[in-house]
Amino acid sequence: MEKMELEDFDRELPDRMNLAVIMEKQPSSHPWADFRYDAIGVVIRDGDEEKTITRIYQDGDVEHFLVTGLGLQLHLDECESYYHNLMSPEPGCFIVADQPDSSEEMPEPYLVSLSFDEVHAYLEGDEQIYSVEIPAELYQWAEAYVLTHYVAIKKTKRRLKNWRETEKPDTSPGSEQT
Repeated sequence: MEKMELEDFDRELPDRMNLAVIMEKQPSSHPWADFRYDAIGVVIRDGDEEKTITRIYQDGDVEHFLVTGLGLQLHLDECESYYHNLMSPEPGCFIVADQPDSSEEMPEPYLVSLSFDEVHAYLEGDEQIYSVEIPAELYQWAEAYVLTHYVAIKKTKRRLKNWRETEKPDTSPGSEQT
């Protein structure tokens, strides 16, 4: 993999971005649940924080909660997945949350990722996955990371051997094998 030098890019990329997730609670029309929760955004935060959940907005039955103490670290082996996410028509920031025991409890986010592949593994399990729009600063950070560390390789089909044309070794008694 060849490293690319970016012109006019003289700043160091941070290893990690500290984030918070905004969760929305609103009345549900489902007969078995009074409320439903949804992630509605991700915000970049300064410094490391303890994980806290704080109500930041309320209008009637609709409430917004800020879940702090989360972060995002990009990894070299996920560059291809980041690339495809950023190049998709609607790039997403994926939030993985614990499935609560009760419909009254809020799913607690514990992971934020930009990798389709990583989140797909959680989707196979019993976790709740949300997709929100990527904040501009986070998009630019991921884009610079991908441009610095990833080279797209064109996939080619492997040419199959014609097994009928290959010679079979003589395995009859008395023949020598070297």
